[in-house]
Amino acid sequence: MESALPAKVLITGGRELGGVTSFAEGLRAGFTELGIPVEVISPSRIFLHWSELRNPRILKILSTSAVFAAPLARRAICMAHGVTRAYLQGLWKMMAVVGTFKLANASCGAQLVAVSDYVAAHLQTIFNLRIDAVVRNPLRPAFLESAEHLSTERIFITYVGVLDAVKNLHLLLPAMREILEENPGLRVCIAGDGPQRAELEGLATGDERIEFAGVLDPSQVREKLRRSRVFISGTPTEALGIAYLEALSQGCAVAMPAAGGGLEIAPEQIGRGIQLFSASLDRVSVVNALRMALVSAPKAVSVATYAPRVVAEAYLAADTRFSARGSFHAEAGR
Repeated sequence: MESALPAKVLITGGRELGGVTSFAEGLRAGFTELGIPVEVISPSRIFLHWSELRNPRILKILSTSAVFAAPLARRAICMAHGVTRAYLQGLWKMMAVVGTFKLANASCGAQLVAVSDYVAAHLQTIFNLRIDAVVRNPLRPAFLESAEHLSTERIFITYVGVLDAVKNLHLLLPAMREILEENPGLRVCIAGDGPQRAELEGLATGDERIEFAGVLDPSQVREKLRRSRVFISGTPTEALGIAYLEALSQGCAVAMPAAGGGLEIAPEQIGRGIQLFSASLDRVSVVNALRMALVSAPKAVSVATYAPRVVAEAYLAADTRFSARGSFHAEAGR
């Protein structure tokens, strides 16, 4: 028996910065466009919505940090937003995350969805988890308008995201400064905030060509990308990297590691609008990728499959595996 459309969708978001918040914003826009009421809450508030958590007429989309609620939920899609990493999270936290994913697999009212084939393959192979579907993240509405015909002068190499050691900006900055020496008039923009900001600002001290823009809203990020020649990121274990698609949608070239879920974003652009550097992030490889990105001519990238409405419809397709009582038909996801 297939479920009816949900009366409401409840989504748990993430912190102010980062991909989980972008995911929640985009998904809210998609369900709103479909005419389905939607609410985004923080994971810490999930049990304050107890009646909705137990209501099989309401679809719950739980971010990784809220998957602990899966055993008590009816009709919940639990998100694997990334691959757990003991060297960053610590062994116990990694085991806790894997444990919550195991709970999602064991819960008749929940299924486990990954944001990329990269994440799905690692969780299946290493942790023997059942991934019931792969649904890639949506673009936020601000990035759906193509910048193909804009003539804005592009003078930046840009990074947008959380300023954390895992993003490896401390390794990328020396390569970016070498490129600045080769290209007078070029600048670097680092947008975002996080625990590594002070360290990064120290590394850039005295170099007026490097600016720290702080936290930008989506429309500000879009305008910055429209003035950027290259978008760069340095996380070899990136779960998906929707920021890569945001950059491509605004006419930027992309320089990125030759690893991670970002390779799934637009594989036809690799070697053209997307230039890869070694996953080891050695300086020579990063410099060469940036040089090639600066002379590339990115072509328009179709964003149709990442439109919020299309992604929301993909979640509704997964939702049809629930019965009218909110129980998941596990055999459908195998």
